[in-house]
Amino acid sequence: MQTRQSIHSDHAKQLDTQGLRREFLVEEVFTPNQLTMTYSHIDRIVFGGIMPVTSPLTFSDELGKAFGVSYFLERRELGLINIGGPGLVVVDGTTHEVGNAEALYVGQGARVLSFASVDASQPAKFYYNSAPAHLCYPTRKVTRAEASPSTLGDVATSNRRTIYKYLVPDVLPTCQLVMGLTQLEEGSLWNTMPCHTHERRMEVYFYFNMKDDAAVFHMMGKPDETRHLLVHNEQAVISPSWSIHSGVGTQAYTFIWGMVGENQVFGDMDHVAVKDLR
Repeated sequence: MQTRQSIHSDHAKQLDTQGLRREFLVEEVFTPNQLTMTYSHIDRIVFGGIMPVTSPLTFSDELGKAFGVSYFLERRELGLINIGGPGLVVVDGTTHEVGNAEALYVGQGARVLSFASVDASQPAKFYYNSAPAHLCYPTRKVTRAEASPSTLGDVATSNRRTIYKYLVPDVLPTCQLVMGLTQLEEGSLWNTMPCHTHERRMEVYFYFNMKDDAAVFHMMGKPDETRHLLVHNEQAVISPSWSIHSGVGTQAYTFIWGMVGENQVFGDMDHVAVKDLR
């Protein structure tokens, strides 16, 4: 498990490229037959990838001890979206079939979780976010058809995209975790521009569906002093509440976003006009 500290905006602006990458970028999310995990002190979000190939993967009780509890989800909830082949997630003895572009919400208190692929030649890739929780809501699968879609942008501004909101109050109840997927149309390159911050929530972006020779220039930093990170396929970026989070790719791409914080109001954003960016 990697641990990332909270970073003050005054500290961040003193970091060079390698420093920014060390603090905010997670370069390896999926590894065959492994479960990766990054624990950020920013709102205590946990995120990573689960890629079972030849045998199931599980959260061990030892992992719970690292969080000061008996088991990982004793005081947490978890959401995942599968970006790979068909998979199986067993939650306390109940099996959930989770296909590509389908999500699963696992409520606080679930103790025994197991993750497997239906076909080893097309392994499942479960990207997950976990947040502290103090209420237990039912575990539930959410298909692409059940997600709440919203199409935004325009071809003329190269930002035509559809936002699929999977884990939001309009779809199902969660304690605080909000999670979804944004897919850019062919020929569109920009996401979240004009950009925003949200002082009341942090966010993590996970970029995927990118070719080996493609990249996203992910914009971060305070609106009046922006920086960028070069992000490649299946890498994640931590965004503190004080930072913008936007990007432009060399080709179209898809990304999963997850938010943790004070509320679950998707539209609670502090918008920044392009003319005000520096």
